[in-house]
Amino acid sequence: MRAEARIEGLLPELAPQVLGALVRRHGQFDACEDAVQEALLAAAQQWAEEGVPDSPLSWLVTVASRRLVDEWRSESARRGREETVGAMELPGQGQPSDQDDTLTLLFLCCHPSLSAPSQLALTLRAVGGLTTAQIAGAFLVPEATMAQRISRAKQSIKSTGVKFDLPPEFARAGRLRVVLHVLYLVFNEGYTTSSGPALHRTDLTGEAIRLTRMLRQRMPEEGEGAGLLALMLLTDARRSARTDADGSIVPLADQRRELWNTAQIEEGVALVSRTLGTVSIGPYQLQAAIAAVHDEAPSAEETDWPQILALYEVLERVSPGPVVTLNRAVAVAMVDGPRAGLALLGTLDADDRMANTHRLDAVRGHLLELVGDVVGARESYRRAARMTASVPEQRYLALRAAQLG
Repeated sequence: MRAEARIEGLLPELAPQVLGALVRRHGQFDACEDAVQEALLAAAQQWAEEGVPDSPLSWLVTVASRRLVDEWRSESARRGREETVGAMELPGQGQPSDQDDTLTLLFLCCHPSLSAPSQLALTLRAVGGLTTAQIAGAFLVPEATMAQRISRAKQSIKSTGVKFDLPPEFARAGRLRVVLHVLYLVFNEGYTTSSGPALHRTDLTGEAIRLTRMLRQRMPEEGEGAGLLALMLLTDARRSARTDADGSIVPLADQRRELWNTAQIEEGVALVSRTLGTVSIGPYQLQAAIAAVHDEAPSAEETDWPQILALYEVLERVSPGPVVTLNRAVAVAMVDGPRAGLALLGTLDADDRMANTHRLDAVRGHLLELVGDVVGARESYRRAARMTASVPEQRYLALRAAQLG
Protein backbone atom coordinates (compact mmCIF):
# COMPACT_ATOMS: atom_id res chain seq x y z
CA MET A 1 0.00 0.00 0.00
CA ARG A 2 1.33 3.43 -0.92
CA ALA A 3 2.32 5.59 2.07
CA GLU A 4 -0.11 8.33 1.08
CA ALA A 5 -2.99 5.88 0.87
CA ARG A 6 -2.14 4.40 4.26
CA ILE A 7 -2.04 7.87 5.82
CA GLU A 8 -5.34 8.83 4.22
CA GLY A 9 -6.91 5.70 5.67
CA LEU A 10 -5.37 6.02 9.14
CA LEU A 11 -6.14 9.64 9.98
CA PRO A 12 -9.95 9.53 9.76
CA GLU A 13 -9.98 6.28 11.75
CA LEU A 14 -7.73 7.65 14.51
CA ALA A 15 -9.20 11.16 14.75
CA PRO A 16 -12.18 10.32 17.02
CA GLN A 17 -9.99 8.12 19.22
CA VAL A 18 -7.52 11.00 19.70
CA LEU A 19 -10.33 13.46 20.41
CA GLY A 20 -11.86 11.05 22.91
CA ALA A 21 -8.52 10.63 24.70
CA LEU A 22 -8.02 14.40 24.94
CA VAL A 23 -11.54 15.16 26.12
CA ARG A 24 -11.31 12.42 28.76
CA ARG A 25 -8.02 13.87 30.04
CA HIS A 26 -8.50 17.61 29.66
CA GLY A 27 -12.20 18.36 29.10
CA GLN A 28 -12.97 21.44 26.99
CA PHE A 29 -14.40 19.76 23.92
CA ASP A 30 -14.03 22.72 21.56
CA ALA A 31 -10.36 23.37 22.40
CA CYS A 32 -9.55 19.68 22.15
CA GLU A 33 -11.12 19.40 18.71
CA ASP A 34 -9.06 22.34 17.45
CA ALA A 35 -5.89 20.69 18.80
CA VAL A 36 -6.77 17.39 17.13
CA GLN A 37 -7.30 19.10 13.78
CA GLU A 38 -3.85 20.70 14.06
CA ALA A 39 -2.30 17.34 14.94
CA LEU A 40 -3.95 15.68 11.94
CA LEU A 41 -2.58 18.38 9.65
CA ALA A 42 0.91 17.93 11.14
CA ALA A 43 0.67 14.17 10.68
CA ALA A 44 -0.40 14.45 7.04
CA GLN A 45 2.67 16.57 6.33
CA GLN A 46 5.28 14.89 8.52
CA TRP A 47 4.32 11.26 7.98
CA ALA A 48 4.43 11.69 4.22
CA GLU A 49 8.09 12.71 4.53
CA GLU A 50 9.30 10.60 7.46
CA GLY A 51 6.94 7.63 7.40
CA VAL A 52 4.14 6.54 9.71
CA PRO A 53 5.37 6.14 13.31
CA ASP A 54 5.23 2.79 15.08
CA SER A 55 2.35 4.02 17.24
CA PRO A 56 0.40 6.57 15.20
CA LEU A 57 -2.30 6.93 17.87
CA SER A 58 0.27 7.76 20.56
CA TRP A 59 1.97 10.23 18.18
CA LEU A 60 -1.30 12.04 17.50
CA VAL A 61 -2.33 12.16 21.16
CA THR A 62 1.08 13.55 22.10
CA VAL A 63 1.09 16.24 19.41
CA ALA A 64 -2.52 17.24 20.01
CA SER A 65 -1.94 17.46 23.77
CA ARG A 66 1.10 19.66 23.26
CA ARG A 67 -0.82 21.92 20.91
CA LEU A 68 -3.56 22.18 23.51
CA VAL A 69 -1.10 23.01 26.28
CA ASP A 70 0.67 25.57 24.09
CA GLU A 71 -2.65 27.26 23.41
CA TRP A 72 -3.48 27.42 27.11
CA ARG A 73 -0.05 28.77 27.99
CA SER A 74 -0.45 31.56 25.43
CA GLU A 75 -3.57 32.88 27.17
CA SER A 76 -1.70 35.26 29.45
CA ALA A 77 -4.90 37.00 30.52
CA ARG A 78 -5.90 33.97 32.57
CA ARG A 79 -3.95 34.19 35.80
CA GLY A 80 -2.75 30.96 37.30
CA ARG A 81 -3.22 28.92 34.12
CA GLU A 82 0.54 28.45 33.73
CA GLU A 83 0.87 26.56 37.00
CA THR A 84 -2.09 24.33 36.23
CA VAL A 85 -0.91 23.50 32.74
CA GLY A 86 2.67 22.97 33.83
CA ALA A 87 1.52 20.30 36.24
CA MET A 88 -0.37 18.37 33.61
CA GLU A 89 1.11 15.06 32.49
CA LEU A 90 1.70 14.80 28.77
CA PRO A 91 1.19 11.39 27.16
CA GLY A 92 4.35 11.49 25.10
CA GLN A 93 6.32 9.08 27.25
CA GLY A 94 4.10 6.10 26.76
CA GLN A 95 1.27 4.53 24.90
CA PRO A 96 -2.23 5.93 25.32
CA SER A 97 -4.79 3.75 27.01
CA ASP A 98 -6.02 0.76 25.04
CA GLN A 99 -9.54 1.98 25.78
CA ASP A 100 -11.33 3.12 22.64
CA ASP A 101 -13.22 6.26 23.64
CA THR A 102 -14.99 6.68 20.31
CA LEU A 103 -18.30 5.26 21.52
CA THR A 104 -18.15 7.45 24.63
CA LEU A 105 -17.44 10.45 22.41
CA LEU A 106 -20.41 9.48 20.28
CA PHE A 107 -22.77 9.53 23.26
CA LEU A 108 -21.25 12.79 24.55
CA CYS A 109 -22.04 14.52 21.26
CA CYS A 110 -25.61 13.22 21.58
CA HIS A 111 -26.08 14.80 25.02
CA PRO A 112 -29.71 15.76 25.71
CA SER A 113 -28.72 19.38 26.39
CA LEU A 114 -28.29 19.73 22.62
CA SER A 115 -31.13 19.86 20.12
CA ALA A 116 -31.43 16.79 17.90
CA PRO A 117 -30.07 18.57 14.78
CA SER A 118 -27.11 19.88 16.80
CA GLN A 119 -26.42 16.42 18.20
CA LEU A 120 -26.28 14.99 14.71
CA ALA A 121 -24.15 17.78 13.29
CA LEU A 122 -21.60 17.76 16.10
CA THR A 123 -21.22 13.99 16.07
CA LEU A 124 -20.75 13.85 12.32
CA ARG A 125 -18.01 16.44 12.69
CA ALA A 126 -16.23 14.97 15.73
CA VAL A 127 -16.75 11.24 15.28
CA GLY A 128 -17.49 10.89 11.59
CA GLY A 129 -14.80 13.30 10.44
CA LEU A 130 -17.12 14.82 7.86
CA THR A 131 -16.56 18.36 6.66
CA THR A 132 -19.12 21.08 7.30
CA ALA A 133 -20.06 21.00 3.61
CA GLN A 134 -20.64 17.24 3.69
CA ILE A 135 -22.80 17.52 6.80
CA ALA A 136 -24.80 20.36 5.26
CA GLY A 137 -25.42 18.16 2.24
CA ALA A 138 -26.66 15.31 4.43
CA PHE A 139 -29.12 17.67 6.14
CA LEU A 140 -30.08 19.43 2.89
CA VAL A 141 -29.27 22.88 4.34
CA PRO A 142 -26.77 25.64 3.35
CA GLU A 143 -23.19 25.25 4.56
CA ALA A 144 -23.26 28.54 6.54
CA THR A 145 -26.30 27.35 8.48
CA MET A 146 -24.54 24.13 9.40
CA ALA A 147 -21.34 25.95 10.46
CA GLN A 148 -23.35 28.04 12.93
CA ARG A 149 -25.13 24.96 14.24
CA ILE A 150 -21.85 23.13 14.91
CA SER A 151 -20.33 26.17 16.62
CA ARG A 152 -23.32 26.55 18.93
CA ALA A 153 -23.22 22.84 19.76
CA LYS A 154 -19.55 23.07 20.79
CA GLN A 155 -20.27 26.03 23.04
CA SER A 156 -23.19 24.20 24.61
CA ILE A 157 -21.04 21.15 25.40
CA LYS A 158 -18.44 23.46 26.94
CA SER A 159 -20.94 25.32 29.12
CA THR A 160 -22.71 22.14 30.23
CA GLY A 161 -19.54 20.66 31.73
CA VAL A 162 -20.73 17.06 31.38
CA LYS A 163 -18.41 14.23 32.43
CA PHE A 164 -16.74 12.25 29.68
CA ASP A 165 -18.23 8.86 30.45
CA LEU A 166 -20.76 6.56 28.87
CA PRO A 167 -24.19 7.50 30.20
CA PRO A 168 -25.83 4.99 32.56
CA GLU A 169 -27.87 2.29 30.85
CA PHE A 170 -31.22 3.93 31.65
CA ALA A 171 -30.09 7.09 29.83
CA ARG A 172 -28.54 5.43 26.78
CA ALA A 173 -31.83 4.44 25.17
CA GLY A 174 -32.91 8.08 24.97
CA ARG A 175 -29.80 8.97 22.96
CA LEU A 176 -29.79 5.84 20.84
CA ARG A 177 -31.97 7.23 18.03
CA VAL A 178 -29.53 10.07 17.38
CA VAL A 179 -26.48 7.81 17.69
CA LEU A 180 -27.91 5.41 15.12
CA HIS A 181 -28.79 8.26 12.77
CA VAL A 182 -25.25 9.59 12.98
CA LEU A 183 -23.74 6.20 12.16
CA TYR A 184 -26.19 5.86 9.27
CA LEU A 185 -25.13 9.23 7.83
CA VAL A 186 -21.43 8.46 8.25
CA PHE A 187 -21.91 5.20 6.38
CA ASN A 188 -23.88 6.90 3.61
CA GLU A 189 -21.20 9.53 3.11
CA GLY A 190 -18.61 6.78 2.80
CA TYR A 191 -20.67 4.64 0.45
CA THR A 192 -21.49 7.48 -1.93
CA THR A 193 -19.32 10.50 -1.19
CA SER A 194 -21.01 13.85 -1.66
CA SER A 195 -17.98 15.45 -3.32
CA GLY A 196 -14.57 14.68 -4.76
CA PRO A 197 -13.09 12.26 -7.27
CA ALA A 198 -13.94 8.96 -5.54
CA LEU A 199 -17.31 7.26 -5.28
CA HIS A 200 -16.41 5.42 -2.04
CA ARG A 201 -14.64 6.25 1.20
CA THR A 202 -13.98 2.89 2.78
CA ASP A 203 -12.52 4.55 5.88
CA LEU A 204 -15.96 5.97 6.65
CA THR A 205 -17.96 2.86 5.81
CA GLY A 206 -15.53 0.69 7.76
CA GLU A 207 -15.62 2.94 10.81
CA ALA A 208 -19.43 3.14 10.71
CA ILE A 209 -19.68 -0.65 10.60
CA ARG A 210 -17.10 -1.01 13.40
CA LEU A 211 -18.92 1.43 15.69
CA THR A 212 -22.31 -0.12 14.94
CA ARG A 213 -20.94 -3.54 15.86
CA MET A 214 -19.55 -2.07 19.07
CA LEU A 215 -22.89 -0.44 19.85
CA ARG A 216 -24.75 -3.70 19.21
CA GLN A 217 -22.41 -5.52 21.61
CA ARG A 218 -23.20 -2.94 24.31
CA MET A 219 -26.96 -2.93 23.59
CA PRO A 220 -27.77 -6.34 22.04
CA GLU A 221 -31.48 -6.07 22.79
CA GLU A 222 -31.96 -3.03 20.55
CA GLY A 223 -33.58 -4.14 17.31
CA GLU A 224 -32.71 -0.98 15.43
CA GLY A 225 -29.02 -1.47 16.22
CA ALA A 226 -29.22 -4.89 14.58
CA GLY A 227 -31.25 -3.41 11.73
CA LEU A 228 -28.67 -0.71 11.05
CA LEU A 229 -25.78 -3.17 11.11
CA ALA A 230 -27.67 -5.43 8.70
CA LEU A 231 -28.41 -2.49 6.40
CA MET A 232 -24.74 -1.48 6.32
CA LEU A 233 -23.54 -5.02 5.61
CA LEU A 234 -26.12 -5.67 2.89
CA THR A 235 -25.38 -2.35 1.20
CA ASP A 236 -21.59 -2.51 1.50
CA ALA A 237 -21.69 -6.05 0.08
CA ARG A 238 -22.26 -4.53 -3.39
CA ARG A 239 -19.33 -2.10 -3.22
CA SER A 240 -16.93 -4.01 -5.50
CA ALA A 241 -19.48 -4.13 -8.31
CA ARG A 242 -20.55 -0.45 -8.19
CA THR A 243 -17.75 0.79 -10.44
CA ASP A 244 -16.00 -0.62 -13.49
CA ALA A 245 -12.28 -0.72 -14.25
CA ASP A 246 -12.03 3.01 -14.98
CA GLY A 247 -14.06 4.04 -11.92
CA SER A 248 -17.32 4.71 -13.76
CA ILE A 249 -20.55 4.03 -11.87
CA VAL A 250 -22.38 0.79 -12.67
CA PRO A 251 -26.10 1.00 -11.80
CA LEU A 252 -27.57 -1.73 -9.61
CA ALA A 253 -29.41 -3.43 -12.49
CA ASP A 254 -26.16 -3.83 -14.46
CA GLN A 255 -23.86 -4.96 -11.66
CA ARG A 256 -22.04 -8.29 -11.77
CA ARG A 257 -23.61 -10.00 -8.80
CA GLU A 258 -20.85 -12.57 -8.53
CA LEU A 259 -18.69 -9.70 -7.27
CA TRP A 260 -20.98 -9.07 -4.31
CA ASN A 261 -19.65 -10.09 -0.89
CA THR A 262 -21.62 -13.22 -0.01
CA ALA A 263 -20.34 -13.35 3.59
CA GLN A 264 -21.67 -9.88 4.28
CA ILE A 265 -24.97 -10.72 2.61
CA GLU A 266 -25.37 -13.88 4.68
CA GLU A 267 -24.61 -12.02 7.91
CA GLY A 268 -26.96 -9.18 7.02
CA VAL A 269 -29.81 -11.49 6.02
CA ALA A 270 -29.37 -13.48 9.25
CA LEU A 271 -29.58 -10.29 11.31
CA VAL A 272 -32.76 -9.21 9.50
CA SER A 273 -34.32 -12.66 9.89
CA ARG A 274 -33.60 -12.79 13.62
CA THR A 275 -34.82 -9.25 14.28
CA LEU A 276 -37.70 -8.38 11.97
CA GLY A 277 -41.00 -9.22 13.61
CA THR A 278 -39.50 -10.03 17.01
CA VAL A 279 -39.03 -6.46 18.26
CA SER A 280 -40.69 -3.10 17.67
CA ILE A 281 -40.35 -2.26 13.97
CA GLY A 282 -38.11 0.62 12.98
CA PRO A 283 -36.80 2.32 9.83
CA TYR A 284 -33.41 0.62 9.80
CA GLN A 285 -34.92 -2.84 10.02
CA LEU A 286 -37.23 -1.99 7.11
CA GLN A 287 -34.40 -0.56 5.00
CA ALA A 288 -32.34 -3.65 5.77
CA ALA A 289 -35.23 -5.85 4.64
CA ILE A 290 -35.40 -3.91 1.36
CA ALA A 291 -31.65 -4.31 0.87
CA ALA A 292 -31.98 -8.04 1.58
CA VAL A 293 -34.60 -8.44 -1.16
CA HIS A 294 -32.22 -6.78 -3.64
CA ASP A 295 -29.22 -8.84 -2.51
CA GLU A 296 -31.02 -12.18 -2.59
CA ALA A 297 -32.36 -11.71 -6.13
CA PRO A 298 -30.38 -13.90 -8.58
CA SER A 299 -30.66 -11.16 -11.23
CA ALA A 300 -32.12 -7.68 -11.63
CA GLU A 301 -35.04 -9.12 -13.60
CA GLU A 302 -35.90 -11.49 -10.75
CA THR A 303 -36.03 -8.76 -8.09
CA ASP A 304 -39.26 -8.95 -6.08
CA TRP A 305 -40.36 -5.36 -6.67
CA PRO A 306 -43.89 -5.83 -5.24
CA GLN A 307 -42.31 -6.88 -1.93
CA ILE A 308 -39.93 -3.90 -2.05
CA LEU A 309 -42.85 -1.54 -2.73
CA ALA A 310 -44.81 -3.01 0.19
CA LEU A 311 -41.82 -2.48 2.49
CA TYR A 312 -41.42 1.12 1.31
CA GLU A 313 -45.09 1.76 2.03
CA VAL A 314 -44.58 0.56 5.60
CA LEU A 315 -41.35 2.59 5.86
CA GLU A 316 -43.16 5.75 4.78
CA ARG A 317 -45.69 5.24 7.56
CA VAL A 318 -43.00 4.54 10.15
CA SER A 319 -40.50 7.22 9.06
CA PRO A 320 -41.94 9.59 6.44
CA GLY A 321 -39.65 11.93 4.53
CA PRO A 322 -38.75 13.08 1.02
CA VAL A 323 -35.94 10.58 0.53
CA VAL A 324 -38.26 7.69 1.40
CA THR A 325 -40.84 9.05 -1.05
CA LEU A 326 -38.14 9.37 -3.71
CA ASN A 327 -37.13 5.73 -3.29
CA ARG A 328 -40.75 4.59 -3.16
CA ALA A 329 -41.32 6.32 -6.50
CA VAL A 330 -38.73 4.03 -8.09
CA ALA A 331 -40.47 0.98 -6.64
CA VAL A 332 -43.85 2.29 -7.85
CA ALA A 333 -42.38 2.72 -11.33
CA MET A 334 -41.12 -0.87 -11.34
CA VAL A 335 -44.49 -2.26 -10.22
CA ASP A 336 -47.09 0.10 -11.72
CA GLY A 337 -45.11 1.70 -14.54
CA PRO A 338 -42.86 4.75 -14.88
CA ARG A 339 -45.74 7.22 -15.29
CA ALA A 340 -47.06 6.25 -11.87
CA GLY A 341 -43.57 6.77 -10.47
CA LEU A 342 -43.33 10.20 -12.11
CA ALA A 343 -46.67 11.20 -10.60
CA LEU A 344 -45.36 10.38 -7.14
CA LEU A 345 -42.11 12.26 -7.84
CA GLY A 346 -44.17 15.33 -8.69
CA THR A 347 -45.30 15.55 -5.06
CA LEU A 348 -41.70 16.39 -4.10
CA ASP A 349 -41.26 19.37 -6.42
CA ALA A 350 -42.47 21.84 -3.80
CA ASP A 351 -40.46 20.28 -0.95
CA ASP A 352 -37.67 22.72 -0.02
CA ARG A 353 -35.63 19.85 1.45
CA MET A 354 -35.02 18.56 -2.07
CA ALA A 355 -33.67 21.87 -3.36
CA ASN A 356 -30.08 21.07 -2.33
CA THR A 357 -29.83 17.56 -3.75
CA HIS A 358 -29.42 16.24 -7.29
CA ARG A 359 -31.25 12.98 -6.60
CA LEU A 360 -34.75 14.17 -7.52
CA ASP A 361 -33.63 15.17 -11.03
CA ALA A 362 -31.53 12.02 -11.39
CA VAL A 363 -34.51 9.76 -10.63
CA ARG A 364 -36.82 11.87 -12.79
CA GLY A 365 -34.38 11.53 -15.68
CA HIS A 366 -34.39 7.76 -15.32
CA LEU A 367 -38.18 7.52 -15.26
CA LEU A 368 -38.60 9.95 -18.16
CA GLU A 369 -36.16 7.82 -20.12
CA LEU A 370 -38.31 4.76 -19.40
CA VAL A 371 -41.45 6.45 -20.78
CA GLY A 372 -39.58 7.59 -23.88
CA ASP A 373 -39.38 11.33 -23.12
CA VAL A 374 -35.85 11.77 -24.46
CA VAL A 375 -35.77 15.57 -24.23
CA GLY A 376 -37.10 15.65 -20.68
CA ALA A 377 -34.79 12.87 -19.53
CA ARG A 378 -31.73 14.55 -21.05
CA GLU A 379 -32.49 17.86 -19.35
CA SER A 380 -33.12 16.17 -15.99
CA TYR A 381 -29.82 14.31 -16.19
CA ARG A 382 -28.00 17.53 -17.06
CA ARG A 383 -29.57 19.41 -14.15
CA ALA A 384 -28.65 16.59 -11.79
CA ALA A 385 -25.04 16.56 -13.07
CA ARG A 386 -24.73 20.30 -12.41
CA MET A 387 -26.03 19.91 -8.84
CA THR A 388 -23.76 17.14 -7.56
CA ALA A 389 -20.19 17.73 -6.38
CA SER A 390 -19.29 14.06 -6.81
CA VAL A 391 -17.07 13.62 -9.86
CA PRO A 392 -18.16 10.00 -10.56
CA GLU A 393 -21.82 11.00 -10.35
CA GLN A 394 -21.21 14.00 -12.61
CA ARG A 395 -19.59 11.74 -15.21
CA TYR A 396 -22.34 9.14 -14.95
CA LEU A 397 -25.19 11.63 -15.30
CA ALA A 398 -23.48 13.54 -18.13
CA LEU A 399 -22.96 10.25 -19.97
CA ARG A 400 -26.61 9.30 -19.57
CA ALA A 401 -27.59 12.67 -21.02
CA ALA A 402 -25.12 12.36 -23.91
CA GLN A 403 -26.39 8.89 -24.80
CA LEU A 404 -29.83 10.42 -25.37
CA GLY A 405 -28.44 12.65 -28.12
